[in-house]
Amino acid sequence: MNEMTELDRFRSDVPELDLTDVRAEERLLMNAIQETSPDRERATVQRTSVPRRRARRGWVGLAAGLTAAATAGVIAVNAGGEPGAPQVVHTMPVASVQVLKRAADSAAKSPELHPRPGQFLVFASRTTDTVESNSGGRHERYLDRQERKIWLPVDGDATHGVLWAKKLEPKAYPGWPVPSQARQDVGNSSLSKAADFDDRAEHLRNDYAYLSRLPVDPAKMYEHLYIGLGTGPEADATAWQNVGGMLTEAYMPRAQRAALFRAAAAIHGVTTVGRAVDAAGRTGVAVTLATAGSGVREEYIFDEKTYEFLGHRSVVTKAREAQAPVGSVLTNSAQLKISIADQPPAVS
Repeated sequence: MNEMTELDRFRSDVPELDLTDVRAEERLLMNAIQETSPDRERATVQRTSVPRRRARRGWVGLAAGLTAAATAGVIAVNAGGEPGAPQVVHTMPVASVQVLKRAADSAAKSPELHPRPGQFLVFASRTTDTVESNSGGRHERYLDRQERKIWLPVDGDATHGVLWAKKLEPKAYPGWPVPSQARQDVGNSSLSKAADFDDRAEHLRNDYAYLSRLPVDPAKMYEHLYIGLGTGPEADATAWQNVGGMLTEAYMPRAQRAALFRAAAAIHGVTTVGRAVDAAGRTGVAVTLATAGSGVREEYIFDEKTYEFLGHRSVVTKAREAQAPVGSVLTNSAQLKISIADQPPAVS
């Protein structure tokens, strides 16, 4: 494919703007180019709120060429998540995180589960989570570890699900002793309702019936990740968390999964950080986005050969902000198995 053909293919995805918008886009893009350092993993793209305009073919000129070279498309996102809310325009960067692109390629060819309405998806996992408590006037921190199995309805909310959990030996939070209460009930298991209520917004649902209706086009999936969000680092961090919400104890058809990975690869600031170990001790390769002000980065771990999603962990990047040494793992999960059941176990 020659350069002009490649440019024409990009242009076909970019809506036409009037002269005022063209000049505004040109200024923003030129500023982005001037601010971008050579070692950035992808082109830096400015985002701005402008009136949504109807897309038309035939937009040409300098701004069009710059946009085609640096972006995959201009996307209007509903900022409030409700009908009639104002539109925020996102310029979707060209995805360049190779791990996620390979995960998308792998997902598109992987075997697939086909749960039916009325059935349950069963997720087996191992988790490590930070616990903070105040007991007897003392502030305590430790890392709680569990083996979990959760039955979630294919076409319903989490209140109809069932959770089995077994308490494992806790670990110390960096710099803190493990309190005696953290070891209570180690080795014991329990069976309970998965949730007492499920009041998530519609666009944050992660049951199979909803996820299977999501778009298979990466640009549309990127738009979905930003529903209800504005622009900038905080919006990017929340969109990255939304990716995790559709991967952890959730299952979607392979076409949507591939679109999700390609959309995630285009979130500004996402990078590959190399090898990482999940809560089950499996080594994979991680992609991450560092959340400003938190002192931690949120990693999603993939198998180094199959690029199957393994789990999630949060790692300290700034000791002062996270109140733990750099490199400390504060949360960790491992998704071990996904299966289908007709019914969950009964909860007494």
